[in-house]
Amino acid sequence: MKIAVVGLGKIGLPLAVQFARSGHRVFGADVNTQVVDQVNAGTEPFPGEAHLADYLAEAVSAGNLSATADTAAAVAESDAVVVVVPLFVDDEARPDFGWMDSATADIARGLRPDTLVVYETTLPVGTTRSRWKPMLEEGSGLSEGRDFHLVFSPERVLTGRVFADLRKYPKLVGGLSPEGAKAATSFYEQVLQFDERADLARGNGVWDLGSAEAAEMAKLAETTYRDVNIGLANQFGRFAAANGIDVYQVIEASNSQPYSHIHQPGIAVGGHCIPVYPRLYLWNDPDATVVRSAREANAAMPAYTVGLATGAAGGSLAGMSAVVLGASYRGGVKETAFSGVFATVDSLREAGAKVTVHDPMYSAGELGRFGWDAYEYGQQVDVVIVQADHAEYADLSPEQVPGARVIVDGRRILDRSRFLDAAFLVVGQPSASA
Repeated sequence: MKIAVVGLGKIGLPLAVQFARSGHRVFGADVNTQVVDQVNAGTEPFPGEAHLADYLAEAVSAGNLSATADTAAAVAESDAVVVVVPLFVDDEARPDFGWMDSATADIARGLRPDTLVVYETTLPVGTTRSRWKPMLEEGSGLSEGRDFHLVFSPERVLTGRVFADLRKYPKLVGGLSPEGAKAATSFYEQVLQFDERADLARGNGVWDLGSAEAAEMAKLAETTYRDVNIGLANQFGRFAAANGIDVYQVIEASNSQPYSHIHQPGIAVGGHCIPVYPRLYLWNDPDATVVRSAREANAAMPAYTVGLATGAAGGSLAGMSAVVLGASYRGGVKETAFSGVFATVDSLREAGAKVTVHDPMYSAGELGRFGWDAYEYGQQVDVVIVQADHAEYADLSPEQVPGARVIVDGRRILDRSRFLDAAFLVVGQPSASA
């Protein structure tokens, strides 16, 4: 097959490489000409994705993958089009379709008969049918279901391990017609390979959910569940800490029974997915009070964590120096999308602290572009707050943060026994707990 992948970001590019490695001719399209040039040179445009550098170089060298900034031209050459263009959410939790609308208009200009179009970007329920279908039909002059097929199939992978996750999880598809679903099933069976999963009654592979709306909701449901679960864990953690209880022991005990799957509390929920997709769900279902309350509970955690530091410091952080360890939204990933670092820095500044930020994956210049002064190990500091669970923080020592009087571990990664001379708190544990 000839396949166009529209959007060569942290999901789209590994997908394009996966398709090429499965023996197909792939045209990657992206509006960023720098990304296009890097891909055509066989060079990964972003770090941190396992195997991408080697797989990309091989695919480009073999002539199976090339990139272009001309989306319409790539689509015109292709039998199948996979769309992985970002969808953003504004401050009022409303989806901003700007980039996706532009990409869809380009796709429509290049669309030809007998093409399969699949959107993988997470969407509010109903978007594939009510927004993309009329835009594609109007822009191409073709009729969906007769001249081309339109399907939704959510990406279900985590950055850093995309290739492994593509094998591990069933590929969900939902068409606007049974014929479209069959075409999508056949397509994904040719471009993906699946691990055996004895735990799945249906078996691993491509799962047709019967409609685009069901596939759209499945993605929102699985990610919203995680946000709600973490919100519950955070509320448990706040209550437990206030009442002298170690919530981590409670969670371990609860999860020893097979019907309990409580997640871990922490300073923040970040990334492109978990903080965003509940808002997309709420856009369709504004009466979902459980979802809204969990989102509010999680959004409040950075300020709560700074409040712990304030209490441990005697009630005020005014004039104190504070460092936030970790700009990334999670350990081992160089990505700040919806990271808790932003709210943590803001809360510290509001409390009157002089704030610096440390992250082993970012240079001082990169941190400076966010408006933060970079912290270097060995500088005197009064307050330390762990925001990201980078592996190297597990070995943090007092010598690296000299003078620290208050330490709040928002990720439960530090070794408490190393900081006996500081007030040491962990989110979810009472102050006297290690």
